[in-house]
Amino acid sequence: MNAVGYFAEGARRNGVKRTIGEQNRAFLDFCNRQGYEVAATFLDTDEPHTAANGFAQMLQFLQRTDRGFTVVAVDGLGALGPDLGQAAMALLAIENTGVQLVCIHTGNDAAKDLMTAWAERGADTPVSERVRSAMRRKAVKGEVLGRPPFGYRVGPRRRLELVPDEAVVVRYIFRLYLQEEMGIRKIAGQLNDENISTRRGGRWSMVGVRDLLRNRTYLGTYSRFGVKVPGSHPPLVSPDDFRRVQERLQTRYGGDRKRTVVPFLLSGLLYCARCGNRMIGVSRRQKWTTRTGEEHSSSYRYYQCESRTNQSACGYNTQRSPEFEARIRALLAEDAPGVRRIARAGNADSYLLDTMGQVDKIEGRMRRGRRQVEEIVADAAHGHISLERMKALGGELVREQQALQEELAAARGRITAHETEAERRRYLDALRVRIVAEWDSLEFPELQSSLREIIDRVDVDGEECRLYLRL
Repeated sequence: MNAVGYFAEGARRNGVKRTIGEQNRAFLDFCNRQGYEVAATFLDTDEPHTAANGFAQMLQFLQRTDRGFTVVAVDGLGALGPDLGQAAMALLAIENTGVQLVCIHTGNDAAKDLMTAWAERGADTPVSERVRSAMRRKAVKGEVLGRPPFGYRVGPRRRLELVPDEAVVVRYIFRLYLQEEMGIRKIAGQLNDENISTRRGGRWSMVGVRDLLRNRTYLGTYSRFGVKVPGSHPPLVSPDDFRRVQERLQTRYGGDRKRTVVPFLLSGLLYCARCGNRMIGVSRRQKWTTRTGEEHSSSYRYYQCESRTNQSACGYNTQRSPEFEARIRALLAEDAPGVRRIARAGNADSYLLDTMGQVDKIEGRMRRGRRQVEEIVADAAHGHISLERMKALGGELVREQQALQEELAAARGRITAHETEAERRRYLDALRVRIVAEWDSLEFPELQSSLREIIDRVDVDGEECRLYLRL
């Protein structure tokens, strides 16, 4: 059996710093005692878990098919990070490759040592975790946490109480859907036609109506953090009506049906020139029977104004996706006959600000992901979920983190590539030429990200199409 050693400069064990030499000697002694062969060692001399460092190289090694039956050994949890949260992220990343991680100092599975250390922190427990526990205790009492749903407000005793004007609208929506059998798109359109606004004074959308119809709070039961408190506030719909609504929603939209979501190439780039709202991708499947009794079906994909799709507003502004994507390719070619001149956006500063904003959003998502990992580990440490469940849930989150890390590196790379005006123009023009030439051979993710990099926006109104590049 092979063993891989991972060492980190500045790692602590029981509060005492361990040198690289001490960690290496402990690893070699461990291999001798257990009869392991040393497969490889990896070292980080600065803050671990950054791109292309020892930890990243070790993960690449562990993903190789020829590594054999391998175990990773560390001197202690301190080698995985300066705090237990970072150690948990590193542990889950290693075990996500199918390799066991052990602590040399204790000889235990590192996950068990992590659970023990987490449970014994006491006063060192992070404020976020203590807040989460306090919120669970409030939820048990039926006290409101967060923003109340439409139709309710937070009362003096922190319980939900009715907002009369909004409660009338909630009952109206349920009646339209259940008794008059209107679809959620038509309901959104009717509310907007009647100038009935959302709590923030905005227009109703399909998503808003759908989420309202699915909200179990209207049964009079408060639910949060897995805690349910029946009868905590006045209901707005009967259990029988709510059940019938859910059955219709499930029948209409296939609640348990497995769906294959195929992304749209130009998502986020198209805008309706009539109302200024986005054009969104819409998929439709149609079935019909011929006169001879043969059944046929076909799928249609197109871009449609979001105002019309979700709010029954605006006019009929729809583009079939394959044909429209071909038009965009022709516009990018510039020399194609019969194509209108491409308008140049020339907004380098805007693009850089957008990209910096993307970096901020990705970093924010990564911070939220880490907090979720810490919450899962805390639940396991306190016996709320099993160790196996913690590894499964944590593994999914770590995979998301790794994907976000790649997005972050790509976004930072784009910022570096656009540091000067001349470099930016040369880079984007070369990218445009490459996209046109290799459109059919590029993988979808690469083609989509490249289009988003060179296209600022596309304004569409029927046959009229104006494309703005970031050049």
